[in-house]
Amino acid sequence: VAKAKADLITISGAEGGTGASPTSSIKHAGLPLELGLAETQQTLVMNNLRKNVILQTDGQLKNGLDVVLAGLLGAEEFGFATGALLVLGCVMMRKCHLNTCPVGVATQDPLLRERFRGKADHLVNYFTFVAQEVRELLAELGFKKFDDIVGRSDLISVREDVGHWKTKNLDFSAILYSPDVSSKADRRHTANQDHKIDSVMDQDLLRLAAPAIENGEMVKISQMIRNTDRTVGAMLSGRISEKYGSEGLPDGTIRAGFNGSAGQSFGAFLVKGVEFKLDGDANDYMGKGLSGGRIIVTPPTGSEFAPEENIIIGNTVLYGATSGEIYVNGMAGERFCVRNSGATAVIEGVGDHCCEYMTGGRTVVLGRTGKNFAAGMSGGIAYVLNVDGNFDYFCNMGMVELSLVEDRSDVRELKDLINKHFKYTGSPLAKRILEDWENHIDRFIKVIPYEYKRVMEEEKLAALRKKIDEMETDVEIKAV
Repeated sequence: VAKAKADLITISGAEGGTGASPTSSIKHAGLPLELGLAETQQTLVMNNLRKNVILQTDGQLKNGLDVVLAGLLGAEEFGFATGALLVLGCVMMRKCHLNTCPVGVATQDPLLRERFRGKADHLVNYFTFVAQEVRELLAELGFKKFDDIVGRSDLISVREDVGHWKTKNLDFSAILYSPDVSSKADRRHTANQDHKIDSVMDQDLLRLAAPAIENGEMVKISQMIRNTDRTVGAMLSGRISEKYGSEGLPDGTIRAGFNGSAGQSFGAFLVKGVEFKLDGDANDYMGKGLSGGRIIVTPPTGSEFAPEENIIIGNTVLYGATSGEIYVNGMAGERFCVRNSGATAVIEGVGDHCCEYMTGGRTVVLGRTGKNFAAGMSGGIAYVLNVDGNFDYFCNMGMVELSLVEDRSDVRELKDLINKHFKYTGSPLAKRILEDWENHIDRFIKVIPYEYKRVMEEEKLAALRKKIDEMETDVEIKAV
């Protein structure tokens, strides 16, 4: 059961992790969840803070015993990933990033996706068995509720029948330690916190956007924003999605302008029909989970610095975005467009790891990039202006190929995106590129994953064959 108004602390163990991770990271990075969980629990209890938070843990939890042991060390919530994937048919090929998953779990190849045999009922059965085992173990311990065993590390005893030389002298006292104050301080979450949700900026946005949400009227909003205003737009998008579903609102229905420095996750999950324009700068995670909305960022009015040489938005922008647009008249930090699966972005410079794990969408970089560009990129296309002529040095070539932008459709797409960038931001750099297009187009590099290119070509071929068949059918009908 979700507990409202409580901060969540997640302790992730060393085991598990994405199948796109290198073997060295999977097997030789991090520590067992028990170490972090026990230390966190003890520290919070000793400072009488445990009651204010929920402790969650994950890291190869597979059965009821794993859950109960983690609970005894202080966990209240549990994350399952590997076990759930196996139930759905994953065979742990560790090829999630190569688009070649043989059982259709992690791939965009339609032929491979047809092999997926997982069903929701399988997950229901699995978690039912896990819950049943937890219930049986609670009964053995003499408890009726799981809450009663949270943090009860005193109920864990060390086995004495193990005589192996590697394990018989291990000292678990630090992990099983119970602070002296534990009898007075709460071992689990018991007190809610007031996060002042009623006074966040989204409440004002909801009020000002009410005519658009209720009656479909076009609304313009103007707000000052500070870096303490976080996740601005998420509640607004949630209300729109609740009423209109994934369709959202018509384009441009809600146009909100902001002045100042936006906090983390500005425009998170922004839905179709909502446009955010920020005159200033933004923190990390801007546009996280973007879902059809449009975000525009320009330097503060009156600023004299060159936008293409200065960072005005933070790291990990467009994390997990599925659709929508973002235009930034300036540079971004690291991991721009990480895990982007469908959004379109135009930026004037980026840091390291741009387009990391990207699976769809379009990214245009009108300037310099950092190292490790396109690492794990399995889908989508990026267009990069090769300013210094050495972009290949900064690109991770493991999964992508580089080429000039020569195809007519690519040239048209790229120019259209830069035109939109100039339209929404008034970027001087975009203007210079468009005015001298013939010289600039030869300097752009197209970045596309091998497998993604193959799938796109197959789809084009299939569409062409279908068109030819239809034309031949029409000819036969006319002949008859």
